[in-house]
Amino acid sequence: MGKMKREAEHQIGSESLPDAASPFHPLADELMAIALRLRGEAGVGNLVDEKPAGTIAASRPTRNHRSHLALARQAYTLRRKRAAIFGNPDLFGEPAWDILLDLYIAHGEGKQVSVSSACIGSAAPSTTGLRWLGVLADEGLVVREADADDHRRVLVRLTPAGQAAMDRFFDCVD
Repeated sequence: MGKMKREAEHQIGSESLPDAASPFHPLADELMAIALRLRGEAGVGNLVDEKPAGTIAASRPTRNHRSHLALARQAYTLRRKRAAIFGNPDLFGEPAWDILLDLYIAHGEGKQVSVSSACIGSAAPSTTGLRWLGVLADEGLVVREADADDHRRVLVRLTPAGQAAMDRFFDCVD
């Protein structure tokens, strides 16, 4: 799988991979919703907060948050460039960190993130991204929520504790 991904990145460029995969996002979201329902029916537990996601918190980013957001974007971009330069994205795999960065950036931009998009943002195979989303949820850093507008879709976001931890991290970097 890593070889195929590297070949695709080489052919179409690593920056455009998420865009190239975008036609498949609705299908991936639908498959994710089915998998989550099946897990619940199998007694694995409810992985989705049934409350509709609604809108993202209306808090306006402060100057400090804008600085943090810029640092997060830079960190995420540098991670993708580093993987492309070394030619093997598996060398520097930190899917959990990539997911946290992706969700932090999305929150700062007021965007919602589907589970499948978060998995793509992890720069790892979907199953690995899903596993790490579960770990992050168990740690209380992220939460999954049903999409109020599209019941086939599941959204993921940072919890207040996850947001605070990311803010503390970027306070140290800033």
